[in-house]
Amino acid sequence: MLAVSLHLPVQILPQPTETTCGPTCLHSLYRYWGMEEPLQNVIGRTRIIERGGTLAVFLACDALARGFKATIYTYNLMVFDPVWFSEKMDIAERLRLQLEAKADPRLQSATEGYLEFLQLGGKLQFTDLSLALVRSLLGRGLPILTGLSSTFLYRTPREYGPHDIPDDIRGTPSGHFVILAGYDLKNQKVLVADPYGPHPYGNSREYWIRLDRVLNSVLLGIVTHDANLLVIYPTKKMRRPRHEYFDRNR
Repeated sequence: MLAVSLHLPVQILPQPTETTCGPTCLHSLYRYWGMEEPLQNVIGRTRIIERGGTLAVFLACDALARGFKATIYTYNLMVFDPVWFSEKMDIAERLRLQLEAKADPRLQSATEGYLEFLQLGGKLQFTDLSLALVRSLLGRGLPILTGLSSTFLYRTPREYGPHDIPDDIRGTPSGHFVILAGYDLKNQKVLVADPYGPHPYGNSREYWIRLDRVLNSVLLGIVTHDANLLVIYPTKKMRRPRHEYFDRNR
């Protein structure tokens, strides 16, 4: 039976630069599962997209290459068509065909990542984003790395230029990576482990925030080719985790 509240022991470092939230979150998950390595190593091998930053699928590929399993729950209709899932099509094939029909550099980059992700054994899920899903994953001891809209999450101005200057006129929405590490059903909140700071919710690396704000931020992440949940977890042959939740629900 899942608990009314839960706080997974996720520890996250501050991101060294404006664009390294993704690998910093991935580094935190590696530590959670007992794999220690310097943050700079993870940052150094993370693929960067044109405007800086990365995509969740690139982080997932890194985890798969290191022996983890990975599942992406996607809400990115810019990359995936719902019918691919409902009719159980060959998604890799559909991605290749789509790439031939659309000349979008960002789509090309994402597609290359997803093709590699599928080849490495990654799993894709297309299901409703809900409290039930978040609670189920966290209740099994699985922290959730999510790509979302920081503009909506923080309620901050859109950003402009290579240095992400706040500009409510010329600016565009920004994406961000955080980890969901707990929930509180009574207050309808989730615990966010955030590598960025200072942010509007204080100086702590963790803060509790309304669930609906987070879920909306995830869906609006589609603007920056985010809009996903990434779960990574060890295989049975890997080192055992440092906590009880995953063992109990495996």
